[in-house]
Amino acid sequence: MKPDVKQVAAEPRLSTAYWRLWWATGVNAVGDGAFAAAIPLLAATITSDPRLLSVVSAATYLPWLLLSLPAGALVDRSDRVSLMRRSQVLQAIIVGAIAVLAALGYIGIPLLAVTAFGLGACTVVSANAAQAILPDIVANPLLHKANGHQQTITTVGLEFVGPTIGSLLFAVAVALPFGLDAGSFALSAALLATLPRRRPRRIAPPPMRTSIAAGLRWLTRHRLLRTLAILLGVNTFCGNLGNATLVLLATQVLHLGTRSYGLLLAGAAMGSLLGGLISARVITGIGAFPSLLIALATNVVVFVGIGLSPNAIVLGALLATNGFLITLWNIVTTGLRQQMVPGEILGRVNSAYRMLGWGLIPLGALIGGLVAHAFGLRAPYLIAGVLRGVALLVALPLMIRAVRADASDHRLPERTTRGRTSARRPS
Repeated sequence: MKPDVKQVAAEPRLSTAYWRLWWATGVNAVGDGAFAAAIPLLAATITSDPRLLSVVSAATYLPWLLLSLPAGALVDRSDRVSLMRRSQVLQAIIVGAIAVLAALGYIGIPLLAVTAFGLGACTVVSANAAQAILPDIVANPLLHKANGHQQTITTVGLEFVGPTIGSLLFAVAVALPFGLDAGSFALSAALLATLPRRRPRRIAPPPMRTSIAAGLRWLTRHRLLRTLAILLGVNTFCGNLGNATLVLLATQVLHLGTRSYGLLLAGAAMGSLLGGLISARVITGIGAFPSLLIALATNVVVFVGIGLSPNAIVLGALLATNGFLITLWNIVTTGLRQQMVPGEILGRVNSAYRMLGWGLIPLGALIGGLVAHAFGLRAPYLIAGVLRGVALLVALPLMIRAVRADASDHRLPERTTRGRTSARRPS
């Protein structure tokens, strides 16, 4: 019997395992969005000191600097699905405890900072595992599409649905949004339990220090990914240099009210949502590297433009453009790592990459506040835009040479439909 020609030529589809992961991501994002809206409201009921509030924010991102490397080694030596599920169960317990303590009135800034660090530590593990598991359940030609869907559902839950629900629930009772987040972690963990597991290793893994060193060594030897990681670090530093005082720029310079500021953030989220929906088509149409260059170059102009914004409409349009470009960057660079890095070391390389890329976030926010205090509220974005432009000019020749070297040597890996990567020595 001859196979149906239409069936043979049909475009490959994302697997049911991927869609279960997608649902878990969406449920988790809604809970995280509710938590993100409620935690500053809760902190503001405890203290009005901005220095104390910044401690909670810094504690959230500090695990990316301190724990990312060991988390990556753990991801590569463990069953990634089980690791994600256990991390989310632990997060459910932590947030559930916050809900109980908030309801009883027994919570303060030090406890919030400790719990923020704990949740951030779990996020480092689960986020690294989530990126590493995707190539195991998605065929190589569909990775950009799958990453786009992940970005879309994350944006919807984290920036639209979750914050709206979280704010409404907080107005009813302080503990409710935290209870919702705890429930979302539990439901997400239940969905993750249905995903296929990795086969256990038959040989004992190397010592943790050796595993971490292998991931760092691979990344430092790979010219393109090494350059992108350093460039990401500069960009996230600059991003938080500007964003740390965005609320003051909007309310004090452009005289927006609280509701208008919320609409401004919603506009930025719309740009991210659009990026998640169409980035895969953009990448397919013009290529990954041109998409990356467009995102980087345009964002330089956007940051300078935000600093010079004459009114809220221009600011909102630029923030939406920024959201689109960030999402495009994320989808391209995530897909590159998933395609280029051997599967058995992907967790460690991801963790090293994100440590370099996210480790400067707290420092950028701190310096942004100092710059705004010394030079005015427009200055952080103007300085951030100039720094991003300089970084791009320095990195561009390195990226071009790295892409040409990989293309000429035919060293870009090919994955099978099961997501395995051919092992090769990084350039």
